[in-house]
Amino acid sequence: MPSYTVTVATGTQWFAGTDDYVYLSLEGTEGCSDRHLLDKPFYNDFERGAVDSYDVTVEEDLGEIQLIKIEKRKYWYQDDWYLRYITVKTPMGDYLEFPCYRWITDEKEVVLRDGRAKLPRDDKTQILKQHRRKELETRQKMYRWKEWHPGFPLSIDATSHSDLPRDIQFDNEKGIDFILNYSKAMENLYINRFMHMFQSSWSDFADFERIFVRISNTISEYVMQHWKEDFMFGYQFLNGCNPVLIRRCTEIPKKLPVTMDMVECSLERNLTLEEEVKQGNIFIVDYELLDGVDANKTDPCTMQYLAAPICLLYKNLENKIVPIAIQLGQKPGPDNPIFLPSDATYDWLLAKIWVRSSDFHIHQTVTHLLRTHLVSEVFSIAMFRQLPAVHPLFKLLVPHMRFTIAINTKAREQLICECGLFDKANATGGGGHVQMVQKAMKDLTYSSLCFPEEIKAKGMDSKEDIPYYYYRDDGIKVWEAVKSFVEDVIHIYYESDEVVCEDVELQAFVKDIYIYGMRGVKSSGFPKMIRTREKLAEYLTVIIFTTSAQHAAVNFGQYDWCSWIPNAPPTMRCPPPTEKGTVTIEQIVESLPDRGRSCWHLGAVWALSQFQDSELFLGMYPDEHFVEKLVKEAMVKFRKNLDEIVNTIAERNKKKKLPYYYLSPDRIPNSVAV
Repeated sequence: MPSYTVTVATGTQWFAGTDDYVYLSLEGTEGCSDRHLLDKPFYNDFERGAVDSYDVTVEEDLGEIQLIKIEKRKYWYQDDWYLRYITVKTPMGDYLEFPCYRWITDEKEVVLRDGRAKLPRDDKTQILKQHRRKELETRQKMYRWKEWHPGFPLSIDATSHSDLPRDIQFDNEKGIDFILNYSKAMENLYINRFMHMFQSSWSDFADFERIFVRISNTISEYVMQHWKEDFMFGYQFLNGCNPVLIRRCTEIPKKLPVTMDMVECSLERNLTLEEEVKQGNIFIVDYELLDGVDANKTDPCTMQYLAAPICLLYKNLENKIVPIAIQLGQKPGPDNPIFLPSDATYDWLLAKIWVRSSDFHIHQTVTHLLRTHLVSEVFSIAMFRQLPAVHPLFKLLVPHMRFTIAINTKAREQLICECGLFDKANATGGGGHVQMVQKAMKDLTYSSLCFPEEIKAKGMDSKEDIPYYYYRDDGIKVWEAVKSFVEDVIHIYYESDEVVCEDVELQAFVKDIYIYGMRGVKSSGFPKMIRTREKLAEYLTVIIFTTSAQHAAVNFGQYDWCSWIPNAPPTMRCPPPTEKGTVTIEQIVESLPDRGRSCWHLGAVWALSQFQDSELFLGMYPDEHFVEKLVKEAMVKFRKNLDEIVNTIAERNKKKKLPYYYLSPDRIPNSVAV
């Protein structure tokens, strides 16, 4: 009688093993095997990290094995089991791989296909077509869209982390408990002792050092020492944690009536302001989105304020970007002066602090929350709803969706919800952040997520003109490496543009993103359909780059750049100045966050800047969803390209007092998971 050797690999996660009864049956082109009991509880098989083998004897040859059916039956209590993969050695000596990488949580039968990736047109038999269809029908019931706030991209239909399908939950929910992590962070940073003086002000800038944790050779300490300097202010627009707003100024806007007389002392080339603009030496950052946003009113004892500044910057003869004019409101007038470097020291310093505070708000809510977290969740939900596990694009994308829905659900549960942690320290808490996302949706376009295109659209693409824009330089390298890898995979499975057009599952995935993610807004530029391999490569690169590199670039520098509170105030307790010559050091300190809010802020940027336990970085694919040799070769090539980028960045950083490493591939997690 024919005998098959079945090997079963259990996951290494905590509680991945099981003591339940496990049954298996094989289904081939010539028939099905009986239901075999692989293990009894007291045999101690299926332990965490175990690989167990069994001989399964059948009456007759089953032909080509198409499906494996696994069933788990309760022993004493319901015992979840994480199944990595199953391999089958046939009587002919062939090896078949059946990837799973799922939690088996109940007593329902789980059906696995072999690991070869297949497009819908590749399935010829009714049994495989039916399995494919049934998997998507089941997933679409589990992964439902829901509107969290009007005007937002749709998110998962779940009110808490525990409501999520088991496969996308964190292994350890405590690890992503924001309240627990913030409290732990404040304890680790020794700042809990200030919380009893929650609403009291600091005495002066030096007083902020009492909660500042010195970590040798970090950017944060350099920021603390140089934050008042114009070069440091300008540098952050290029390489800080929000390096996405600066654009080349092609015309001074009428709402910023800067004259040559105002800025002449800041210009170094003996040119007029108009000539400097024409030569491409003037840059602008406009915080118009904050105009009209309601400031946090959740604490009646502390007034909080927002501003919507416009900042003009200049590339000097050393190629450094420095500020030359700041207007703190959008409407020019006598009560909205333009602050200049030639003004009194404290006037100019407070104007820069207001810009840094506004930058923090845009960074947190738009650059970080909307344009990485919420967008990545859209990609993730659409993938689970429309791409079965056998689809090559599911296999390609699933590592980049790891824990994204879970972290966003937890954030809605604890962080950005009404009365959540966001309200404790941020001037945009209490609903302002919701207004910001709603306003920012009009600028969330497909082209703005195409990294090289967005850099070019802002006039920031010339390395010769702007030589110290490391966010751009490293980002382009990573974008090209990802795109090259994606193209290699696409050409393995799609031999022509016609095959792309015919892939109904791909088209449903793209349509889901357009309709639910972008709310069907035509002006978003998101495609409703993809017709060519070239466009597909770009589309998938947008997804992978956004969920990995873009998030890394704007998330993991938060402690570096925001832990020195005066450089990134999460709230301001006095309104913006309406005249010059009146600002004092006491007024500045009184405007900055009080002790309690400073502590919450510091705990937040620390917690948000930490990698997850067992983090998987770009190019790391320990779960072998692909079994084909050609794809594995493409992965090796991808890792080699990434290693070269790592080495290039490391070599450059050796000579830098301010190293830029957020887009080094060895520091880019595969997915949005924190």
